[in-house]
This record gives sequence, structure tokens and C-alpha cells, in this order.
Amino acid sequence: MGDRQVVVEVPSSSPPKDDDIDNDDMISLVTSLESALLPCLPARELQAIDRSPHPSHQIDVDKHARDFMEAAKKLQLYFISLQREDQPTKAEMLRKEIALMEEELDRKNELIRKQENLIREWQKELKDQLDKHNTELNKV
Repeated sequence: MGDRQVVVEVPSSSPPKDDDIDNDDMISLVTSLESALLPCLPARELQAIDRSPHPSHQIDVDKHARDFMEAAKKLQLYFISLQREDQPTKAEMLRKEIALMEEELDRKNELIRKQENLIREWQKELKDQLDKHNTELNKV
């Protein structure tokens, strides 16, 4: 039985936010994990080795089990990192909320400026009308 090295490639970049791409990544990860782990613990071979009195065979079984557990840990850590990346931190949430409030404030300030300009125009029109009426009244 030759030495086998289990290599599970876990993507190090942040996962894309698109669900279709996440599913494709997950499928490829599971496929690569399966291809890496299945040869790690061949059932018939391990059963035969487990019954063997030879001590080096038991070491092989232990090595395969360790390799399997290391790969499982890597996978677990990857899933945990995916979970953490999906959840924004409190600071990020507050920044987003502040940005939204600032946008709303800018919109409302612009609306207030427009309303004030409209009021000034109305005041000017009303003053003009008042002056016109006063001049007509003074002529009489």
C-alpha cells in the first residue's frame, strides 16, 4: 500500500454572492472532496489490513484516518468561513445604515431647497399682485 497524500483545495477568495455560482462552487468542492477522500479509506483494503497482525498495516489505517480527519477539518473551516462572510459585521451594518440615512438626508435637503424656492417665488408673485392692487386703489 503506497503513501497517499490527501489534498483538499479550499477556495481562498471570498465566495461570490450569486446563488448559482455558490451552488456551482459547492458542487465542485464536494466533488473534489469526494475524489480526495474516497480513496483515503477503501473499505475492503482497510478491513483486510485491520485484521492483519502486522503493525505497519495498523499505522497505515491510522494514517488514513488522520488524513481523512484533516480533510474534514479543512472542509468544516471553509464552511464556517462561508457562513461568517455571508453575515456582515456590526460595523458594516452601521456604515450601511449611516450611508442610507445620509442619502435620505440629502434627498430631503434638496426637497426643502426646492420648496423654499417655490415659496420665495409665490411670495414675489403675491407681493407683485399686492403692489398692483395698491396702485389701482391709490388711483381711485
